[in-house]
Amino acid sequence: MKNGTITAVKSIQVGHATNRRARTGCTVVLCMAGAVAGVDVRGFAPGTRETDAIRPGRLVGQAHGILLTGGSAFGLDAASGVMRFLEERGTGFATAHGVVPIVPAAVIYDLGVGDARIRPDKAMGYRACKAATDAPVPTGRIGAGAGATVGKAPGLHPADGGIGSACARLPGGATVGALMVVNAVGGIINPDSGAMIAGGYGAASGPKVEVGRKSLPEHGPGMPGTNTTIGVVATDAALSSTEANVVAAMAHDGIARAIRPAHTLRDGDTLFALSSGKRKADVNAVGILAAEVVAQAIVDAVAR
Repeated sequence: MKNGTITAVKSIQVGHATNRRARTGCTVVLCMAGAVAGVDVRGFAPGTRETDAIRPGRLVGQAHGILLTGGSAFGLDAASGVMRFLEERGTGFATAHGVVPIVPAAVIYDLGVGDARIRPDKAMGYRACKAATDAPVPTGRIGAGAGATVGKAPGLHPADGGIGSACARLPGGATVGALMVVNAVGGIINPDSGAMIAGGYGAASGPKVEVGRKSLPEHGPGMPGTNTTIGVVATDAALSSTEANVVAAMAHDGIARAIRPAHTLRDGDTLFALSSGKRKADVNAVGILAAEVVAQAIVDAVAR
């Protein structure tokens, strides 16, 4: 596959905006024609916007963009910039008085890494949209992953996290891709070997220490809400609103495979799912592959 990122999925575009000095930024996933959307929130300290609008049985059931952002709850302001960009192009839910773009969003807490006074805002969200293309997605410490860190417990030095992407195809031809922002309490694990590839350090230049059974009983993780893994799964398989929410739920298995521990009281883990095409595919097969590409995207986020 020439493009090994989420933009290999039909109609999906991704753009980043980054403030490297403040080590924060945002990333937008655009689906200008609209996409059936779902969401699953597993972490217990989430920062989100418009998630109820895309749950099964709701009126709209679609999204026109998804925002992943730093800045904690302050960063949700960047969604206004995404809405403005989409409105200017006539994209959104049609009402009697104009279109209303539906832009669900999720945040990570990166205020302790760079300059906490600078957060993603409306202007940054708009810039991310202007940068959006269907080219392979740049990954690493960019966009919403600019200030992400992993392996966080008292006494440990966190390692850099980031944003990663991966995609794969089902035998029937449908494509499933993932874009993940990795800012976890836990360390990053190679799902195939079980080896830790990124985690906290006992000293600035010492060996990685697993945040898990050995460390948590004595050293609980840091402040609630200061960690989170968020992301988007997209596919060109035709899904209903209920099925998109099922895929978002199944995709969380990829977080558990690649991050140890995951879904703690300190994390706000949130996954969105988008269906932007009409290919026929079994929802179970889509969900199974979604979990695989989520795990691959998490590894990609720290593999540099």
